[in-house]
Amino acid sequence: MRKPSPEKADTQLVANSRRAGKSYCFNDSHNPDLPAGMWFQKSCEGLTLFLVYYSQACRWSRCLGCNLPSLMSSRHVSFKSLMAQTDHLLANPEITARRQQVKKIILSNNGSMLDEETFSSTALMYALARFNMHFPGLRVLSVETRPEYVDLAELEFISRALKEGQTPTALEIAIGFEAYDDHIRNRVFHKGLTVPAFEALVKKMAPYGFQLKCYFMQKPVPDMTDEAAVEDIRRAIEYLSFTAQQFKVSINMHLNPTYIAKGTLLEEAFKKGRYAPPRLRDVARAASYARGKPVSMFIGLTEEGLAVEGGSFIRHGESALVRQLEAFNRTQDFDILDRLCNARPLKNKKEVRLHL
Repeated sequence: MRKPSPEKADTQLVANSRRAGKSYCFNDSHNPDLPAGMWFQKSCEGLTLFLVYYSQACRWSRCLGCNLPSLMSSRHVSFKSLMAQTDHLLANPEITARRQQVKKIILSNNGSMLDEETFSSTALMYALARFNMHFPGLRVLSVETRPEYVDLAELEFISRALKEGQTPTALEIAIGFEAYDDHIRNRVFHKGLTVPAFEALVKKMAPYGFQLKCYFMQKPVPDMTDEAAVEDIRRAIEYLSFTAQQFKVSINMHLNPTYIAKGTLLEEAFKKGRYAPPRLRDVARAASYARGKPVSMFIGLTEEGLAVEGGSFIRHGESALVRQLEAFNRTQDFDILDRLCNARPLKNKKEVRLHL
């Protein structure tokens, strides 16, 4: 096995960040023995625990509107520190109190958990062993990564380990697709993901029954109209539906409305009046195209505190709308989305309420 090279990762991270015009700093003052964050989500799969490890930042670091690397380190984080983060998370009173109810865990380092240059394989195996013991009802483990770091032998090993828990646990691979349109995805957003590469990944996973989560961003680039953004998600849903049927793979679309991230080219476009975040009502309209399709849908509703002032996709007075979208995530009831799309806003002095 090739030995990880911290020096190589350092060089790529700095070069790609400069190339992408990123102006933010990395979070090198963070205690390497502590995770970057955690939170709970409620979805149709049950209680989900989202864990973000603090590691070296994503080496790709070129995506136009992404500043998630700003929460990470510019330097290598040792496997001992990563293991200490697992221990810290599992000792967290919030997690301990709900460990019996957790049905799904999403593992993230705001980059690629399967990139051995930035996240230790030893630390990953340690986390799997601890999860098997700590979460008796765990049904799905989702691992975020770029496709180029997916190694089939590694997936087989992870899958076998997960089946040894009290509840046999399925493995889900989560990747960032971001936009369906090739030009927007790779020429403007600079994702560096081709459709052939994506389909090669799906074909590789299919015989083993691994699940797939695809992150998409609604309206991810400047000068994109709201209508074009909705259409891009509609086309993505059609494509993922075809892919799910063709390869007999379980696919979830995780649809994130785009916020304006600090220290990115999207922030510059916002300041020049060339960009505004999508409206949640349009997000509901885009997600509604998944009705009756062989693709499940989850709408992301957090910006992790990384948006500039005025750059959130949640506008003043939209708390009722957010609650309805959260209800959709829990139930997959598409009637909720239809009501949101057809609702007329009612303004008063305090907020906008919805006729639902």
